[in-house]
Amino acid sequence: MRLHLKTLAALNESHDGLILGIGTKQHLNTAAAQLNESLDGAIVRILDQSGFEGKTGQSLTVYQVPGIQAPWLILIGTGNSEELTPAQWVKMIQAAYKAASDLKLNSVVFGLLDSTPPVFNPIEAFTLASRTLRECTYQFNTYKSQPSTTHTPKDLTLVVADKSLLTNFKQALHWTEAVAEGTALCRQLGNLPGNVCTPNYLSEQAQHLAKLSKKVKIKVLGEAQLEKMGAGAFMAVSRGSNEEGRLVLIEYRGVPNQKGISVALIGKGITFDSGGISIKPAAGMDEMKFDMCGAATVMGVMRTLIRAELPINVVGVLACAENMPSGNATRPGDIVTTLSGKTVEILNTDAEGRLVLCDALTYTQQQYHPDIVIDIATLTGACVVALGKVTSGLFSSDDALADELLEAGRLTHDTAWRLPLAADYQELLDSPAADIANIGGPTAGAITAACFLSRFVEGSRWAHLDIAGTAWLSGTKKGATGRPVPLLTEFLKRQIHA
Repeated sequence: MRLHLKTLAALNESHDGLILGIGTKQHLNTAAAQLNESLDGAIVRILDQSGFEGKTGQSLTVYQVPGIQAPWLILIGTGNSEELTPAQWVKMIQAAYKAASDLKLNSVVFGLLDSTPPVFNPIEAFTLASRTLRECTYQFNTYKSQPSTTHTPKDLTLVVADKSLLTNFKQALHWTEAVAEGTALCRQLGNLPGNVCTPNYLSEQAQHLAKLSKKVKIKVLGEAQLEKMGAGAFMAVSRGSNEEGRLVLIEYRGVPNQKGISVALIGKGITFDSGGISIKPAAGMDEMKFDMCGAATVMGVMRTLIRAELPINVVGVLACAENMPSGNATRPGDIVTTLSGKTVEILNTDAEGRLVLCDALTYTQQQYHPDIVIDIATLTGACVVALGKVTSGLFSSDDALADELLEAGRLTHDTAWRLPLAADYQELLDSPAADIANIGGPTAGAITAACFLSRFVEGSRWAHLDIAGTAWLSGTKKGATGRPVPLLTEFLKRQIHA
C-alpha cells in the first residue's frame, strides 16, 4: 500500500472511495464540511436520512452520491472531538481501513486527519494514524496453503487540511514508514513457530540486517564461547535443548566518527519456553513461541534505525536460547555462576529469562560501556496480572530515564506504567546457599524479577520493560503485536535532540 499526502483538492479527484469524519451531533470535520458546502448540504442530508450518530468507530457506506467523484462514500464516526482519546483515534483509523478493505477499494481518499485527540498535536496524531494504517496491512499467511483474501488498498491519499503542515507531515511519514517496517519484522518473527524460529534462525536474520547497511556489524557467540567465558546462567537455560543457544550482537553506528555506544537494547530471546524441568501446564503452552518477543523487538528497532538512518550509536543484543526438559537440563536447586561472578540458586527453571538476560547484561556492559541500557523481556505472568494486555511494565532506578520512556510510550500509544523497584523487595531474593535466588516467592513477581536484573547493572543508566502482557494477543486475535518497537524507536529518536 502506497501512502500519499495531498491538500483538500484531493476531495474532488477521481478515486474508488472517499472517507470522511463525522462527529457526534453531526459535527463535520474540515474535509467533510468543505465537501458538504460544495454539494449544497448533501452530506448533512445523508446524515439526517440515515440516523448516523457519529459515535467513535461507527461507519456508514453510501453508494453513488451525486457530485462526488468516488463511487463509494464512507463516513466514519469521530465521536466528541474534545474527549477523543488516543485509543479511540486508533479505533477510528482501523474502522476506516476495514471499511475500505471490505469494499475491496484500490484507491482511497482519507479525510480524517483533522479529527485528532486533544492530547496530541497534529504531527503526533498524524504519525499515530499513518502508523496504524500501515499496521492494518500486516497479515501472517506464511503457513497458509490458501492465504487470506483480506484486501489491501493499493493507494491511500491522506488529506491535509492545513497546507502549512504538509512539509512536517511528509517528514513524519518517512519516519512512520521506518517504524512500521521494524514493527512488521518484530511481528513476523514473533509469529513464527518454534520449530522454525530457533536461536540459530534469529542469528541468521540478524546477518540479513547487516547486508542492508554498512553501518551495521554482527557478532554471534555460540555455546562453546559462552561456556568458556563463564556465562553459567545463560548455559543453565540453553543446555537442556538440542538447539544451540546464541548471543547475537548487532552494532549500529549511525555516527561512525563518534566513539562508544549511546544505548544498548537487550532482548530476551527464548524461542520456546517449556518451563524446563519446572514444566508449564499444557494449556496455552503453544503461545510460548512468543517468549522471544524481546529479541524480536530489538530486531525491529534495529531495522527501523537502518531504514531511518538515525544518527545514533546503538547495540542490539539478542539473548537466544530454548528452554527444554532433558537429561542435560538444569534441575531446581542447582547453583550456577554467572558471567559477573555472582552465584544463583535456581529454584524454578521456568524463571529462565532473567538467567539469559543477566549474563547478556554483564557482557554488554563489559564490551560496550553504554550510557543507557534497556532490557526488553516477556518476563513474568505477574506483570500480566498487574497490567493486563494494555500497558507494559517499566522498572528503572533512574527517574529521568523512566520519564523519557513513559513519554515515548504516550506519544506512540505504546504505553508503559512504572512499577516500584524499592530496596525492600531485594531481600525476597535471598538464598541460604548462593548470592541470589532466581525467584522471590509467590508475591511481587514482576518486581522481584526486575530486582534480580538490577543486580547485574553497574555504571549505566538502566531500565527494564516487562512486555509479557503486551507483546502478543491471545484467542481469536492470537499473534504478535510488535510492541514496544514504537515506544523504543521514539525514545531513540528523542535522544538525538536531547
